[in-house]
Amino acid sequence: MRIGNLFKGLAVLLAATTFSFADSVTPEALSAGGAVTRDRQLTEISQILRGGRGGYIDAGFYYLPSAEQMPLESKYGEHDGFAFRQHMAGFFSGDVSPERYFGLVLWFDRSGWDGEDFVLFPHYTDYSLVRSTTTWGMVYTDVKSNATIAAGMQHSNVEHVGNIYADESDSLAYSWGYFRWGNFSASGSFYRTSWRNAHVNLDLESRSVYGGRLSGPLTYLPNFDIGFYNGHGEDSIRVTWEQNLFAQRLYGKVSFDFPDGEFHSASLAYYPDPSRMIGFEATCVRRGVRSGFKDLLWGGAVDLLFVRLAYNSSYDYDNFFGAKGTFIAEVKFGLAALDGFLFGRGAARTAPLETEILKEKNKSKSSEESGFSLNPGSSKTIEAKGIRYEKGGK
Repeated sequence: MRIGNLFKGLAVLLAATTFSFADSVTPEALSAGGAVTRDRQLTEISQILRGGRGGYIDAGFYYLPSAEQMPLESKYGEHDGFAFRQHMAGFFSGDVSPERYFGLVLWFDRSGWDGEDFVLFPHYTDYSLVRSTTTWGMVYTDVKSNATIAAGMQHSNVEHVGNIYADESDSLAYSWGYFRWGNFSASGSFYRTSWRNAHVNLDLESRSVYGGRLSGPLTYLPNFDIGFYNGHGEDSIRVTWEQNLFAQRLYGKVSFDFPDGEFHSASLAYYPDPSRMIGFEATCVRRGVRSGFKDLLWGGAVDLLFVRLAYNSSYDYDNFFGAKGTFIAEVKFGLAALDGFLFGRGAARTAPLETEILKEKNKSKSSEESGFSLNPGSSKTIEAKGIRYEKGGK
């Protein structure tokens, strides 16, 4: 019955996407999409490289069935059409020597706005903007030193730009770099010789998926991300604080923008399991329209591994052209792996069954270090006053 009710609820939410209409998107938001995508891709890569090895696969697309859900508002009026985003990503690594790993990362996004719906081939109408962004690179990790370095290129391919948008062309001149040592990491994107954005991360939370604690005070340490953005005018900084609030299942996150010191967004996310296969999120984001309480946009999202349903989500507002006022469905799949264990991106623990296996491994390791084995048939060593005896199991 519960499963049946769940699917009924999903059907109602998907149907609601057809009958709820959002505020219009602007040409300025679409033009800024390239920089937003490059920054988001590096942020996701940094999350995956927290362990420095293993693997990751991701694919998905946004589904908006109605041409009136996210219309485009230009100086010529409002135009019905479809905002879209398609994405895929992968990270693969292997050992090249004891405790040393080499890997490859590849992230791809295709997004924009088109006057007609499509699957693979846009219609390129007069007001269309279609852009793809690719980030690729190589990764080297030294497990003994707990350090990772990575570097690569970012390519922007502009398929079509309507006359209402700012001039934009293809570019192969973006590069990026990443460095991690323990809980500290830094990454940056560059255009030729000038930097475009940079992130400094301090992930203090202890996570068992990376060899940390399963529970205890160290799992409640905070995580910080400081983003630096080189704008055309004044440079800006965004500081984000993520905090485990309960058993690595309930998390709070808040962001502030500087130099103005203004609130940007906040979220409260609940994961039934710390592996982050499924999640529920309530969010709030400041739109910047300066109208008191109306300045805040409230919403949330439900992530069910293969589909994500959202309304006014701060993530979509920041990453999907300021989307607001309508339900958004994302059909997707993303899964990370490390040492044979599976988990969602950014998770603290592995999937439920594998977490139990990890606990048993940790118990075995602790027993071996103390001189005792969980296997009753194994040999035991007893030392006393310099005399050593071997006692074999039967």
